[in-house]
Amino acid sequence: MKKLLLKKVKMFLRVCSVFCLLTIMSLFIYAFTFSRLNDDFLKELGIAKTEADKKICGSILGGSLDVYGVRHIKNIAAGNRSAVVKDLLLYVKKYVVSGGFVAEYAAMKENNKPRDLQKAESPDVMRANMIKQGKEFVQNAEDLVKKATPETKPMFEDGLKAAKQNLKDAEDPENKYIKAYAKNYEVLQKSIEQSNESMLKDWEARYPSNHLLFVKIRLQQFLDETGDIDFNAGLIEKNGKKFFANPIYERKSNRWKMAFRAGKEVIEPARAFVQQWINEIK
Repeated sequence: MKKLLLKKVKMFLRVCSVFCLLTIMSLFIYAFTFSRLNDDFLKELGIAKTEADKKICGSILGGSLDVYGVRHIKNIAAGNRSAVVKDLLLYVKKYVVSGGFVAEYAAMKENNKPRDLQKAESPDVMRANMIKQGKEFVQNAEDLVKKATPETKPMFEDGLKAAKQNLKDAEDPENKYIKAYAKNYEVLQKSIEQSNESMLKDWEARYPSNHLLFVKIRLQQFLDETGDIDFNAGLIEKNGKKFFANPIYERKSNRWKMAFRAGKEVIEPARAFVQQWINEIK
């Protein structure tokens, strides 16, 4: 029985992470104030404030909860689970507006910024690079001819001849390839700029400047993934493990299943918290 209870408690904490573990709606803001919040519940869980902040930050930014190191996790079973969650959410609400979290988010956003933005060479730059490369090939070919044996010298001389012709073509103001490139340069440049702009927009959408909008995305994921939980779903046991009687439920995501195991008494209030919090984030 104790093992079963402990397992249920662990699952409960994991589900808290699904909705970022991590938010609190205005109902609790009205009922409590930050000034009344202390860290006593962290002591009950057996985790220091510094470590708690680290885990919360990793949970929100990474989307999964690290429960290792929470030594007194089973204390939730012995006490009032709702009260502990209330304290936890209020604590998280306070933490996500702290300078430490904002800095971590900013660093993550910068680390994920697109680095491979393209740039179209101008026709003049392209010609200059072709001429430079052509001269290097000619120089290398001449060196090979000088070092060649009588048997290999004719082959390297052919290579030198080809290199000189390529250089001559690059220096030719009527080079057809360069002229065609110049003709389509503006179109190419516009296409590349649009591609770069699209990449940056996708990045900004994924990592908004307002870090709370990032939290909002996480919260919406929770609502999307827990909107159809059947808490009355039947279970069957096979080889010591429990499975859903309905095979459709077995194909659900792990987060859906974690929400089911957490129970209606946890998920329904959590959904209300999340929805209210989403409404408040502008």
